[in-house]
Amino acid sequence: MAANERTAVTVVGLGAMGSALAEAFLDGGHPTTVWNRSAGKADPLVAKGALRASTAADAVAASPLVVISALDYAAVREILDAVGDSASGRVLVNLTSGTPDQARQTAGWAAERGAEYIDGGILGDPEDIGTLQARLYYSGSRRAFETHRETLNVLGEDATYYGEDAGLASVYFMALIGLSYEIWVAYLNTLAFVGAENVDATTFAPAASGVLTPTIELLSEFARAADDGDYPPVAGPLSIHAALMDDLIDTWRARGVDVDRLKHVKALIDRRVAEGHGAEGFSSVIETINDQRKDRG
Repeated sequence: MAANERTAVTVVGLGAMGSALAEAFLDGGHPTTVWNRSAGKADPLVAKGALRASTAADAVAASPLVVISALDYAAVREILDAVGDSASGRVLVNLTSGTPDQARQTAGWAAERGAEYIDGGILGDPEDIGTLQARLYYSGSRRAFETHRETLNVLGEDATYYGEDAGLASVYFMALIGLSYEIWVAYLNTLAFVGAENVDATTFAPAASGVLTPTIELLSEFARAADDGDYPPVAGPLSIHAALMDDLIDTWRARGVDVDRLKHVKALIDRRVAEGHGAEGFSSVIETINDQRKDRG
């Protein structure tokens, strides 16, 4: 496609991520309009060929596809309040992190003003944008996504679309981010334990990788079990895990390493075993987690 045939894009919000998004569109040959509350942040992009809009409303009116990258949803709402009816007829792609409910509320705002809305999440750093290292997730208007898929693909690997519900991209994004933090903290806590036993972290790392590979392979099995409500004793029955956890907690506690997370896992296992499910696999713990979630609700 010739450069003059590529879709014009507006990027609203020029923090580190927004600037990276705008630069990727410019590099992809898309006519790009930019706006930021602090106008000076647009200078490097204007020097590379971007057009500077004087107001948020002018920025949105300049292009059929508008990408928003703000600090949070409070900032997004400030932008949208300033944009108002200028959003009519535009496709708004919001790549600001937020909750599924915030995404759905913003989709409602867009619909009331005659705009199509796509919500999205980015797994990657600003320097990853425009490379296959950036993974982007989208949900919302299917028609708008399919129309602009090729343009959005310049931001990273092939865009992933999860459905018409605008909140789904946030569901996946928050779930994956949460999983990452859980793994990172668990690993760092483990390194604190082996360090207390005078084992270098770099020496331990290959052993950790060796056990993580089969653990990752269990994810699909756990997912199937959670969907089906059938919990075969893959990796051993809960009764065995309950006994192992006692030794694990005692060992870590003896070296002064925090055991609160392990105690939480042990409590989940113990409750499930006490309910008569000791012969089931570890995936069975999802039932206890769901029960607790409902109790909190």
